[in-house]
Amino acid sequence: MDQNGLLGVVSMVEVSSGGVVVFGNTILLLKKYNGDWVLPKGRLEKGETFKTAALREVLEESGVKGEVIEYIGEVNYKYKNLREDEVVYKTVHWYLMRTGSMDCVPQRKEGFVDARFVHMDKAKDLVRYSDERKVILKGIEILKQTR
Repeated sequence: MDQNGLLGVVSMVEVSSGGVVVFGNTILLLKKYNGDWVLPKGRLEKGETFKTAALREVLEESGVKGEVIEYIGEVNYKYKNLREDEVVYKTVHWYLMRTGSMDCVPQRKEGFVDARFVHMDKAKDLVRYSDERKVILKGIEILKQTR
């Protein structure tokens, strides 16, 4: 209870970075243990830039070494963390990246059971979340302009 005797919901702010990683006409996707396909992303560590965090998270979660092409933008959303009974306000900064190899390995300790490069047209339909679909589409548009 707060000072007014009301039950309040604790809120938290979380900042992450991630990547739309391209090899040719394919995009890197990770499959979570629950079957959802997602883009690689994760929380910033102390002193890290958005760009550095995105590159690190892609490498940690998939074993893929990316190279940033361009900043795609940010996505904002909120979700309820049931374990902590709090509302989390999350911002994710997305980067378009390229890589020179399709070799990838899912990081199982983070809950990923598969990592693979999927054709761009299929990747946008496979991802679980609509905000990630929009990020993929924006990344594809940027790619078309830079080629």
